[in-house]
Amino acid sequence: MNRDRFDPQEEAVLRQILLPASTTRPSRQIRLRALLALAVMAVTVALVYLDRGGYHDNAHPHLDLLGAVYYATVTLSTTGYGDITPVSSGARLVNVLLITPLRVLFLIILVGTTLEVLTTRTRQLWRIKHWRTAMTRAAGAGAGHIVVVGYGTKGRNAVETLLTKGVPKSRIVVVDPQHRSVQLANEDGLVGVLGDGTRTEVLRRAEVGSAAQIVVATQRDDTAVLVTLTARQLNATATIVAAVREDENGPLLRQSGATVVVTSSSSAGRLLGVSTLSPNAGAVLEDLLTVGNGLDVIDRPVTDAEIGGTPHACGDLVIAVVREGRRLLHTDPEASPLLPSDRVIAIRRV
Repeated sequence: MNRDRFDPQEEAVLRQILLPASTTRPSRQIRLRALLALAVMAVTVALVYLDRGGYHDNAHPHLDLLGAVYYATVTLSTTGYGDITPVSSGARLVNVLLITPLRVLFLIILVGTTLEVLTTRTRQLWRIKHWRTAMTRAAGAGAGHIVVVGYGTKGRNAVETLLTKGVPKSRIVVVDPQHRSVQLANEDGLVGVLGDGTRTEVLRRAEVGSAAQIVVATQRDDTAVLVTLTARQLNATATIVAAVREDENGPLLRQSGATVVVTSSSSAGRLLGVSTLSPNAGAVLEDLLTVGNGLDVIDRPVTDAEIGGTPHACGDLVIAVVREGRRLLHTDPEASPLLPSDRVIAIRRV
């Protein structure tokens, strides 16, 4: 196959979109096949050498170990120079019943390895096409995927929380400029896109246009602003959650199109202050932020039994009601009675 005839666009896709491996790595497959081929060779050499008296060697009076290795090599490779031949009935029977099947097995291993190398690129392109089709179908069914830009500490913890909340790995796509980070995402079973999240073509490869949610977890605030601007241009309806270090950059991110802005430094500082004055209160807040352990914050629709009632009458400890995009505290008079379209933010023991 002439590599010079490869489509440059396909080459870019193969370099930038890394799907999680569903089978053994190609390098490991080749090593295993090489070991299997050597094992077939060793068995053949042993069979020939044990019955060396039944072979005629034109170059030597008797067949030695080197001759057995030589005969096994030219036989398994179907070269067959004819200078060493089986002459006894036993040697010929062994060639028919044992060495010939070993030759076939050896050729299968050789051809299989060659086909594996030649079809890797085509198979990878097919998997990427299948993944894109699945993303489009999911978006059409109202279950769009989640794009996480940045797979550092913040990005990994965001993904861990999503998985704990029941989001399948197939719905999460990671974008990061570091190859090692994308490899880590692949090892975690996630699709990874290698590239700068501030660039339109990179986000398009992550199918941002059909994403339901976008998480911006970059290391720098200015990068977060550019990623948010680019993502919002590609997708006007997705929920964009962005993290920044400094409070002063929060308004800029909201103007750039972020739906929710989380300030990491100030949030950590407030948690430190609360924990200093009340370690117990700090422990409860930390528990609430740790998904799947102790207390958990949930966002759910109002049930049929709760419609027309008050937030205090709900089964969970309701702390806020979301109505038509507004967040109402559970003590707000407007929060009662609960309407069918309301959602409640509640605390639940897990």
